[in-house]
Amino acid sequence: MARSLCPGAWLRKPYYLQARFSYVRMKYLFFSWLAVFVGSWIIYVQYSTYTELCRGKDCKKIICDKYKTGVIDGPACNSLCVTETLYFGKCLSTKPNNQAKLGDQGNLSELVNLILTVADGDKDGQVSLGEAKSAWALLQLNEFLLMVILQDKEHTPKLMGFCGDLYVMESVEYTSLYGISLPWVIELFIPSGFRRSMDQLFTPSWPRKAKIAIGLLEFVEDVFHGPYGNFLMCDTSARNLGYNDKYDLKMVDMRKIVPETNLKELIKDRHCESDLDCVYGTDCRTSCDQSTMKCTSEVIQPNLAKACQLLKDYLLRGAPSEIREELEKQLYSCIALKVTANQMEMEHSLILNNLKTLLWKKISYTNDS
Repeated sequence: MARSLCPGAWLRKPYYLQARFSYVRMKYLFFSWLAVFVGSWIIYVQYSTYTELCRGKDCKKIICDKYKTGVIDGPACNSLCVTETLYFGKCLSTKPNNQAKLGDQGNLSELVNLILTVADGDKDGQVSLGEAKSAWALLQLNEFLLMVILQDKEHTPKLMGFCGDLYVMESVEYTSLYGISLPWVIELFIPSGFRRSMDQLFTPSWPRKAKIAIGLLEFVEDVFHGPYGNFLMCDTSARNLGYNDKYDLKMVDMRKIVPETNLKELIKDRHCESDLDCVYGTDCRTSCDQSTMKCTSEVIQPNLAKACQLLKDYLLRGAPSEIREELEKQLYSCIALKVTANQMEMEHSLILNNLKTLLWKKISYTNDS
């Protein structure tokens, strides 16, 4: 008889455990499903954006249709549309609408003559209607304009040809200042801090890094108050810089290098609440005038200071002990440069020359440089 009172006791505990286990399992499955769903959605959105903006076949068809009907022309059209020796490879960017204006440039007449020379793709001494239309379309792009202006400079990729608003430039072997290239799906799940630390492990030897850094300093000189005006580097990130097999710096993406006059017109009188509202690209910053709640037109940091900020960790990691202290001192002096400082141009030249001299002296007699 006593056993008849016990079944409830020994049955109740297994039911409780089973119910608790079912609840935990359902909760785990729900959150697992949710994570998979959110991850899949992010990958789908990224893939859709990527394929929409990197549609090489569609771009080629549009360009070649215009070429065959005589609407556009250029030295690269035959290779792209007839012999098909020119083809689209890796999509390096999904950023649309990169436009520029000539603005109020110095030596404008010389610049126009330079553009006409480039526009004459077949070098017959005349610019055809198709070539003119192609050149006009290309002049809306910052990068093309800068390549025309700096075509004789060492660190600007050579312009190989164009067809419509497509332009072909010299191939650059290494398309990032440092790091390794990973599939974009993997990039989504790597924290930015860990990615930066990992990237610094995949760099050339220090003498080669120094040579690449000197190339960047020389490029800063090229765009600083040149014969066609001053240009501002508004995205000085490692992915916009590359180098060849001789470790000569080559600019990979110059679309955020803009004429100073254009930037001033673009950002002047923009409504702002704080300085954070007065930014173009990622690195061109002005201040917010709190009395008028408008952005001022003067950029705070010069190109050289932004370049030194990028190079600081790159050069200090693995730097020879005998120059590390002096190198660090010069880099921090460089980063502290302000456009509004008195005698900024003199300081700019002095710091830039000191840095180049320090690096060259150290690597001049090494095999790696």
